[in-house]
Amino acid sequence: MITPKGTYNLSKLLYRKDRVKNLKSRLKKIKINKNMGWCDDSRSKDYNKLIKIPFKHSYEKLYIKENIYDIILVLNYNMHPIKKNKGSAIFIHIAKKNFNSTKGCVAIKKKELRMMLQMVNARTKVKII
Repeated sequence: MITPKGTYNLSKLLYRKDRVKNLKSRLKKIKINKNMGWCDDSRSKDYNKLIKIPFKHSYEKLYIKENIYDIILVLNYNMHPIKKNKGSAIFIHIAKKNFNSTKGCVAIKKKELRMMLQMVNARTKVKII
């Protein structure tokens, strides 16, 4: 999938408390635990939603070894209403050191993401062009 163009609200802020200290944001923060995932299986009623794992459908694990999911801003892409096969798990997260492409997300440096979190709130719009 390519990153979907459009204007989106910030749906959720997820973070790894064990790796991210003193996270400042006006958004509600949700700690990422080992049993958290994001359903990417359009056959599931939980498609494009935060889920608990183990899970019987396909999902993306959020508690991973790499640091890319230490901070995740969930964009409200394909959420109200959710349409099957339109795409799921569209996040703003930490970029890999070599800035490899993502599967539809926006990836930026951790320092820049932390700075951004101090400026945004629940009414902030993110425009992807």
